[in-house]
Amino acid sequence: MHLKSKVVSVLAFGSAVLLAAPVTADAASATSQAGTSVHAAIACPRGFVCIYPGINFRGQPYVKRASDGSVKHLPDYIRSDGSSVINNSSKTARVYQKDNYHGRRVCVGRNGGSIHDLRSYQLNDTTHSLRNNNTSCGG
Repeated sequence: MHLKSKVVSVLAFGSAVLLAAPVTADAASATSQAGTSVHAAIACPRGFVCIYPGINFRGQPYVKRASDGSVKHLPDYIRSDGSSVINNSSKTARVYQKDNYHGRRVCVGRNGGSIHDLRSYQLNDTTHSLRNNNTSCGG
């Protein structure tokens, strides 16, 4: 089966929306320095915040439509397991270490902001809540 023909389905839990994102030829042809194929990263759709279980946006992400609000308690499969974040929404996204928006946090900027490795913020594998709002990251 060709990678180009594979379709990745992503379930946006907060809004119960099912999205289909095709794997592009560019993503499917990604190779490591050794020249061997690596798994393509799953793209984050426009208007959504995606929290990935792997560093560098690898693995099946938790996908949340930013306009649907925030999440005080992330679903079990990504809770305490997030390692990278992409924010493709017009809102800022703050990922918190604890439930109910407590503990250490990091802000991911609007419209394509991303953090490829949450270890830099001492938040790797400690994601518990997500707040989407219109407050700038510096504010």
